[in-house]
Amino acid sequence: MHRLIPVNSVKDIPLRYRKTPVRLLLEYHNLGKPFAAHSRSDLLIGMCMDNRKQLRIPNNFAFIIRSGGANLRYSEFKISYAIGVGGVSCIALIGHNQCGMAGVSARKDVFVNGLVRRAGWSRKKAEEHFLNFCMMFEIGEETGFVLSETRRLRLRYPKITVAPLFYKIEDNRLYFLKENSTARAPLLF
Repeated sequence: MHRLIPVNSVKDIPLRYRKTPVRLLLEYHNLGKPFAAHSRSDLLIGMCMDNRKQLRIPNNFAFIIRSGGANLRYSEFKISYAIGVGGVSCIALIGHNQCGMAGVSARKDVFVNGLVRRAGWSRKKAEEHFLNFCMMFEIGEETGFVLSETRRLRLRYPKITVAPLFYKIEDNRLYFLKENSTARAPLLF
């Protein structure tokens, strides 16, 4: 959590994001800004599907893609659609702590047993399903994944601003992630 940059005022928002929809996202969610009416959206929010996270934003403010671990690798057509058709100019990528996709490979037994008990699957079918998809969705350490995915999206969509954010479950607030300018993004496209 040493990479988290708190946002308690507009001054805490890095300059590169102050004239983007990310500023409004942080003003709405963290700073309690009263909602304005929005007729269209310039922002795409990519965030985890975890039910413990709820953003405080007005209607029509943002496109939202929820995917385990905020992993957008398999949502690129949706991202491209939001940019090409929806007019999005900015992406806020929001990871969070205590994410189930961090270390998902260690949850094999719980996963398999849950599918057997709740979905009526055979143990063999549930195990094969887990083994076939587990590594596609494993994100590793949460902040590192968000920073890596941010770099990948910036390479994929060079004219789109991509902001790495983090939702802390304990206080329900958004933080910026401190970026290491020397790290390289994996080429996964």
